[in-house]
Amino acid sequence: MIRFTKHARQAIQTRGIAVAWIERTLSAPDRVEADPRHPARTRCYKAIAERGGRVLRVVHRACGDDILVITTHFDRGAKR
Repeated sequence: MIRFTKHARQAIQTRGIAVAWIERTLSAPDRVEADPRHPARTRCYKAIAERGGRVLRVVHRACGDDILVITTHFDRGAKR
C-alpha cells in the first residue's frame, strides 16, 4: 500500500500531480537512486508523457510493508 505524508499530499494538490503518475513511477521507474542526505529514503524518477515528458521525482521510504511517499515534484534538473 502507498501512503503519503502530509507534505506529500500538499505537494500533490499544489503541483497538480496525479496519484496514478506516482504509482507508475514507483512501480516502473526510469531511474532509482539513494537519497544522499537520507540513506533510508529512495528517489524514483519517471518521465510523464501527460506532462510533456517532464521527469517526476518521488522520494519515499519503506514503512513496514507499505511505501511512505515523503515528497514528489517535477525535477527541472533531471535528465530524460
